[in-house]
Amino acid sequence: MLNLSPTHLVMVAISVGLVMISAVLHEVAHGWVAYRLGDPTAKNAGRLTLNPAKHLDPVGSVILPLVMALVGGPIFAFAKPVPYNPNNLRHQRTDEVLVALAGPACNLLQALVGALACRLLFGPIMETTASGTYLLTDSDAVYWAYQILSSYVYVNLMLMFFNLIPLPPLDGSHVVQLFLKGNARMSYYKIQAYSMPILLIVLYLIPMITPWDPLNWYLDVTAGNLSYALLGIA
Repeated sequence: MLNLSPTHLVMVAISVGLVMISAVLHEVAHGWVAYRLGDPTAKNAGRLTLNPAKHLDPVGSVILPLVMALVGGPIFAFAKPVPYNPNNLRHQRTDEVLVALAGPACNLLQALVGALACRLLFGPIMETTASGTYLLTDSDAVYWAYQILSSYVYVNLMLMFFNLIPLPPLDGSHVVQLFLKGNARMSYYKIQAYSMPILLIVLYLIPMITPWDPLNWYLDVTAGNLSYALLGIA
């Protein structure tokens, strides 16, 4: 059942906006590292810019995170992939991995910056009761400022860990490819043709027909626990 309360709708809007910002920086990081490693494709295409219009995908950057936020699922998104030509990289095999990991690394950096800002700005006043309930209410401006920063941390950690899943076309697949050779590497490339159906099965079909939600479990264990640790939430 959809939660259409004003507070929830405001948080949905905030979360989607933060996802857009984080996804844009994620893609710029891919292009910037590729450029530093010898490939100017992204720069020549005008993608080394923070202008959202150059990066946002209507479905992946807006509709998908909006729907997931409304139904209460994990919020992630994708922007238009930054183009690059691996043949221009100085050390193609290893540099491909560095380009792929630049996006998740950028999300981790954003999360660390957000967590540090939270602790510096709100640490002394965001104490909790014994039951873990924040003393501030949603009518307090400080509460909303904290919600924005803490959501920024969580959104970036979700994007990071989601993209580290070793399934093409996600960034984590490039790490797996580094250790594959010959037929094994070619077989792994062939999986890319089925990557989106596999993702859809994991995201939607398995939770619908079984009591197990592998993606939610994975993100709770990784992004959820790390965000609590960074923000100092018991």
